[in-house]
Order: sequence, then C-alpha cells, then structure tokens
Amino acid sequence: MFLTPLTRRVGRYRWFGAAMRLLVPVDRAVGRLTRGRVVALGLVPSLVITTTGRKSGKPRSNPLLYVPDGDAYVVIGSNWGQPHQPAWALNLRAQPAAEVDVAGRRVPVRGELATGAERDRLWRLLLDEWPAYQAYVERAGGREIRIFRLVPAERGAPGDSDGPDSRARQP
Repeated sequence: MFLTPLTRRVGRYRWFGAAMRLLVPVDRAVGRLTRGRVVALGLVPSLVITTTGRKSGKPRSNPLLYVPDGDAYVVIGSNWGQPHQPAWALNLRAQPAAEVDVAGRRVPVRGELATGAERDRLWRLLLDEWPAYQAYVERAGGREIRIFRLVPAERGAPGDSDGPDSRARQP
C-alpha cells in the first residue's frame, strides 16, 4: 500500500490522531460495505481485527494499520498516542485467538506479543511504514507500546501465495 507524503507528514500531529479516532466508526462502516477491501479510508495498508471482548465475550472489530512479516501481520497497540492501551490489545492479551480481514479475505490468527530483539525488529518495520508511531510514544509519556504478530492459525502449504508478502504494495 502507498502512503502519501502528506499522510506521513501529518500523521505525527495530535489533531490527526484525534480526527482519526472520530473517523473510526465511519471507517468500520466503509470496511463492512466494501467487505474489508477498503479500510483506514484507503490511506494505509490496513486490516480489520476481530477479537473477543475480555469482559463481554462478544466479537469486537477494529481497523488497524499493519505491516507484513513473512506470513504474519504486525500490528501495534498505539491508540493514536493516548496514555492507555486500546481495548482490542487488551482483548488480544486475554484471548489470543482472533480473526483478521485483509482485502476481503478472512484469516484466523493467533496474537503473539513481541518482546526483546523481536520487538525491536518489528518496531523498525512499523516505523518504516508509519513514522508517526515515534510521536505516539512521546505523546503516551514514553510508555512502551505493545506490538503483536498475528500468525495465521492455519498455515497454508509451503509455497502458498495467499500470505501478506504475496501482495505487492500498490497504491
């Protein structure tokens, strides 16, 4: 997916995060209408994650920016730089089984919290895609933001071309 220079530039500002939080309900509706083919208003490589509510037990869906890592999807619980973790990240920690919808394709996944050197490697991948994450850390008071690898629960056969790396990044 292609990020415009303008999107990359304004993504670090507090007002952008506030505006995007307000647009999340619109984004969810667009995602449902397009069966997951357009999320994050088409501005960034996105997926819709469905977790199980840790208190309600009900499915909860959220659009997220992701980066591919092998056959997995890497997402970050940045919450637009707010000082608290997003609900989906807390849900994923409580129940790692989830589902992602990427470009209209549903994939059951298991969320793995990244730590240590693996977290550092994934952090660099995320910053390459969305440099504003660094500003989010600063806004969140320097707290470490959780990074998850969403690993397909049912991996395809070797050479399967349906993984995230099989899609060329296109605008």
